[in-house]
Amino acid sequence: MRVALWRLLLAPLTTLRALRLQRTSRSSFDFDSTWGQERMHHAPDEIEYLLRHCARTEDR
Repeated sequence: MRVALWRLLLAPLTTLRALRLQRTSRSSFDFDSTWGQERMHHAPDEIEYLLRHCARTEDR
């Protein structure tokens, strides 16, 4: 399954907020960036996991 579909199924409110932010922003954000930003804003206790994920994707 694609990551976006997993995110929609597991965190639907965050996904909807990210889509809304992506559509209303003046600058062009990609979906991954907006989703991470919304998740950090609404679930700050998960920031450790998001930072680890970002570090793994930069290594690739």
